[in-house]
Amino acid sequence: MLDNLKCWLAVLRQRIWIWGFRTFYRLTGGWNWRGQSTDVVFSDMRIPAATGSVGARLYSSEQGERKPLIVYIHGGGWVVGDLETHHHFCIALSDVSGCTVVALDYRLAPEHPFPAGQDDCLAAIDWLAENSRDAVLCNGQLIIAGDSAGGNLATCVCLELGEDSRQKIEGEILIYPATDHYSAGSGSYVVKAKGQLLTTDLMVWFWDTYLEKRTGAEPEVQRAFPKRSDSLASLPPTLLITAENDPLRDEGRAYAEQLQQLGVPVTYHHFANAEHGFACSAGPIDDHQLFMNQLKDWLAELDSGEARTLARNTSQ
Repeated sequence: MLDNLKCWLAVLRQRIWIWGFRTFYRLTGGWNWRGQSTDVVFSDMRIPAATGSVGARLYSSEQGERKPLIVYIHGGGWVVGDLETHHHFCIALSDVSGCTVVALDYRLAPEHPFPAGQDDCLAAIDWLAENSRDAVLCNGQLIIAGDSAGGNLATCVCLELGEDSRQKIEGEILIYPATDHYSAGSGSYVVKAKGQLLTTDLMVWFWDTYLEKRTGAEPEVQRAFPKRSDSLASLPPTLLITAENDPLRDEGRAYAEQLQQLGVPVTYHHFANAEHGFACSAGPIDDHQLFMNQLKDWLAELDSGEARTLARNTSQ
């Protein structure tokens, strides 16, 4: 009886903690972006999937018909993000790029642990690859984008798409992505363990919650670690950024180098004075504005075909 009570209290404590974390993330994001106005029109939608449907939010652009659709996958450690935490960033993304944006509302852990979220994103993007020209204003091509855990999901999906859908993927945008399990021993998990919002302890908790405390060695979870894939050469032109004060710093940099060595056109930017979250969650700060300019330039290169032959490394 006492053991059952302790178990029930532990579950309740976790639910309260996660509810509070999700609420805090949503509120702080809204506060950081306060006062921003835009003419971007948005609406919620549902995307058909084998499990029923995947929620999404559509940010329409009048210029979108001539441009690829950006499919955005939010971060938050597979646990705490949602459409609201990244709403203002998606508005800015559509504004700056001129592209229509579809943000995915995939299922979150612990209620829906791996592979639920990845499967949702895969199903939604597969459907959009086939139906985007009829469903939204775009030229029928897709760019898959995401930050942090969303960057992980974005590149995992690009690796798993079937050939027909893969032909529609023009590029991927990876914003300080998670590319391997913490057990891989990335150096920045040690040297950047504390002192910023995303700590090593928090990242470990995110992975453990998402994978239900599996060690990362199990065969069934290997598809969650893009850095371990043997299909990386199939990835499209990639824009990848990292932040100095971030436990994910080294694995993001290593992933960019790994793709370059395999012949994938990579544009890599490192932000030497930034921390995890600066691009999407901190509001329109200077580093965010710089990143958006870099993204706009990369999109122009992609449109002209230059990104397929251009690979760069820069540090801010």
